[in-house]
Amino acid sequence: MWNLENKYVTGIYLGLFPVGGMVDHSRVKYGGEVSHHVQLREPIKVFGVVRDRVILEPKDIQYIY
Repeated sequence: MWNLENKYVTGIYLGLFPVGGMVDHSRVKYGGEVSHHVQLREPIKVFGVVRDRVILEPKDIQYIY
């Protein structure tokens, strides 16, 4: 299943930052790859910038609830 909209996921953003939140948009990118736009439960600071939303690839997702 590639569409994770309205599902809660946890994962690792950029291989460094643990994140968790609700997927509000899943899309198929050019070339057939999938990306998931995640509204975070708690904002994170990424290299000095606060983020409340991130884009995860399927390989970065650890759990789907």
